[in-house]
Amino acid sequence: MTDRDLAARVADHVHGFLRDLNEQGMRVPVPKQRVFLQAIETVGPRDTAHLYWIGEATLTTSREDLEVYVPTFERWFGEVAAAPVRERESPDDEVPASHGKGREGSLTAALGGSAGLAASPSEREGRPAFGTASEDDRTILALLRRELPGAAPTIRSRRRRPARRGPWIDVARICRESRRGHGEIVTLRRRDRPWRQRRVLLLIDVSGSMKRHSADYLRFAHAVVRRLDRVEAFTFGTRLTRVTEALCARDVDAAVGSLSDIVLDAEGGTRIGASLQEFLGNARYVTMARDALVIVLSDGLERGDCRPMEAAVRRLSLLSHRLLWWSPLACDPAYRPVTRGMSAVLGSVDALAGVRDLRTAYEQVRTLATR
Repeated sequence: MTDRDLAARVADHVHGFLRDLNEQGMRVPVPKQRVFLQAIETVGPRDTAHLYWIGEATLTTSREDLEVYVPTFERWFGEVAAAPVRERESPDDEVPASHGKGREGSLTAALGGSAGLAASPSEREGRPAFGTASEDDRTILALLRRELPGAAPTIRSRRRRPARRGPWIDVARICRESRRGHGEIVTLRRRDRPWRQRRVLLLIDVSGSMKRHSADYLRFAHAVVRRLDRVEAFTFGTRLTRVTEALCARDVDAAVGSLSDIVLDAEGGTRIGASLQEFLGNARYVTMARDALVIVLSDGLERGDCRPMEAAVRRLSLLSHRLLWWSPLACDPAYRPVTRGMSAVLGSVDALAGVRDLRTAYEQVRTLATR
């Protein structure tokens, strides 16, 4: 640590601070305490504010935890100007925008990485507002609809159809025509298995950490559902929700706006593994993923045990034709999938790409069309 006085205070008080948190009613499990101590040793906080954000990132999981954490921290280490609890007057469960901006920047500095290294902990039920599409958004959506048919992968149909050329002779058709020609075979008819579009499955993360991108992701899903055949779309945060039928509406604003009555876990917590396990536990849904192009639009920030997420993504990869993971964090050239969730599933993903809005989604669709 650069501040020797802070280093001495941390060495003297950190265990008493953790014990005090438990006595005040904030139960911090031993694994979390271990992560907090390891973070202090690894990062080496520069000042009290730096230490505060390390503690909040590793010890707290809810607003109630913060209400205990802030006064206890200040009692042991002194006041912190960035402490958020006093500024909270919003009736909603989400953190106010002014607090979120400061928290993101401070957490980034504290943990030494890009923003988004921690998933949202809260479970929020309400009516999210996804807003309306701008003129620029509608222009890009028109371009998307034009490119999508060429980007969708194809497969040979299992059924044979009449064709001008093909490896199979169409005996039934030849016999029907020969009866009209008094038994003469005038033309040798053939059958072939034509190409058809593979099924497309979209799994869209609408949790709190994806709040800035969810509306554009849903508009992208609307374009895919409207333009391609055999498309299924689901959202997930703390639960799984099928939104295919709602996205069939012709107008993009009407379609996305109707999701406010359906997607009740938007801007809340994150349970990627549990949501994907719920999808794979439904036999009807599993058929939607078989031999399909599966696109997961998520930052991959899972809370808690990442093993269910890893197992679910591995099975999705085995079921699907290709599994693509589009993350807003991957738009940063310096991004590395170092979080536990993303590092665990990276081997099961066919491609990891950066998509944060409609424009970057259009670029990825063009890349698929080129391939």
